[in-house]
Amino acid sequence: MGRSDQDIPREQFFSLTALDQLLTLQPGITCPQIAQTIATQSVHPPLFFCLMYRWLHLLQPHAENWVWAIRSLPAWLGVGAIGASYYLNRVAFSKSAGLASAALMAVSPFTVYLSQEARHYTLPMLLITLALAALIQMQQDLTRQFFRPWIWLGWVVLNSIGLYVHYFFALAIVAQVMALGGWMGMSQRRPLYHWGFLGGAIAGIVLCYLPWLSTLISHAGRPETDWLIPYKPDWLDRVAPLYQMVVGWVLMVIAFPVENQPFAIKVATSLILAGFALWLIHCLRTASQNLWKTISFRPATVLLLGFTVGVILEFFAIVYVLGKDITVVPRYNFVYYPGVCALLGACFGGIGSASEPLPWRAWSKTTGRSLLLILLVGLISSGWVVNGWVFQKSYRPHEVAQDMALEPHRSLLVVVSYTSLQDIALGLSFALELRKLYPIEDVEKSVRVAFFDRSQGYQQMWKTLARSPQPLPLPLNLWVVTPPGTRAKDYPTRLRLASQPGQRRTLCQIDPQKFYRIGFPYQLYRCAVKGGKSL
Repeated sequence: MGRSDQDIPREQFFSLTALDQLLTLQPGITCPQIAQTIATQSVHPPLFFCLMYRWLHLLQPHAENWVWAIRSLPAWLGVGAIGASYYLNRVAFSKSAGLASAALMAVSPFTVYLSQEARHYTLPMLLITLALAALIQMQQDLTRQFFRPWIWLGWVVLNSIGLYVHYFFALAIVAQVMALGGWMGMSQRRPLYHWGFLGGAIAGIVLCYLPWLSTLISHAGRPETDWLIPYKPDWLDRVAPLYQMVVGWVLMVIAFPVENQPFAIKVATSLILAGFALWLIHCLRTASQNLWKTISFRPATVLLLGFTVGVILEFFAIVYVLGKDITVVPRYNFVYYPGVCALLGACFGGIGSASEPLPWRAWSKTTGRSLLLILLVGLISSGWVVNGWVFQKSYRPHEVAQDMALEPHRSLLVVVSYTSLQDIALGLSFALELRKLYPIEDVEKSVRVAFFDRSQGYQQMWKTLARSPQPLPLPLNLWVVTPPGTRAKDYPTRLRLASQPGQRRTLCQIDPQKFYRIGFPYQLYRCAVKGGKSL
């Protein structure tokens, strides 16, 4: 939208109608300005946000369809990744493998999940897929002793752009270099100038990223990523990344409802997921053997497998060396998903090249039926994703807003404590959902939201709250949202609010029956004039 976090009101109550201004596109913002804002107020590279701003400037969305406009860009980039997946496997293997890979990515619940999010994951996934296609052609150049400068330059450009989109793109670059370098090392008597080509390409990427390198270093030490560090880790936290990684692999192909479901449904869907995973492993065992028997496909298979395994090893290094469990976040698997999808497409797409295609009957009897079943399961899984049954977030703003609006006839105050921009974003999601629940004429006179800084401790926050004037009539309901570790007993039993002119002191009494936790805990206080009859 071309705005910064400084545009969000803090330490004061504001009306939900103020959200309209926050969500209105601000014209005349340049990419350098966006980059400067991102560098100081976020921990991400700037390129996706520049692209998003230009996209919104092109569409000029109205207030009622800005959500669609923001989500449409990642969706189209996801479509582009499907086309890139076809191109990758066509270059590496065959047309049939390309079609299989594109089909698998199109119905993958993981791809659909990333594509429907208004976030910067489908763009790096697209760039990684294209970079792998260039890497395959670089491998072919080295094999044929034929150098195509535009291929190598394209690989440098794609990877350089990727670093300005997502920091995890660095993992993909390292894995690509490891895969190609490992393959070159296995070859007999590799000419020295081949290593020079690879070294020059790496140097080109480094030179392209030098302008942002200092910002990357400063972002690495920011506290916004500390949420990946387990709280008081024990032996379970050491084991969890192993099975979380496996679960992430399964979710690339199948995803059935398990989260927040009745116990019987959890058991049934878990058995289906486990059974399908075992069946898929059995099918892959045969299909991968057939793929390996095709001599002409071995170099590409080794390269893609080396890339995928390399990224997975990097993930485990981040978990066990740096102490940050990124396996708990399935979306980060976008880094190596293009490699997984390409290998699956090669295994199930029918073994055969353009010059030696596999007959239809032979293909259908070996892997064709398996591929059709995988696509059908993926299509069903994608339906679950679109309807919000899987990949559920730990916080659900719609449900939280419904809890807060339990008494529409009463005035409503919502206080969100914050220490970071993520906390503020969470509070804004609650505010947006609350606005949907109240008639337009009631929003201005009945609802207020406020963000109060808790970095100096809760006592200071309560004092700030007590001094902050609020214009709503009494009695009213006050909801206080706090960090995930807060327990019900941590909330004070009473709070004070600033009184309006001519009124007695306002006192808020905790309602012990109205403590909820959906990702973040939130507690209800009932407020009235001190000495009043109704709290």
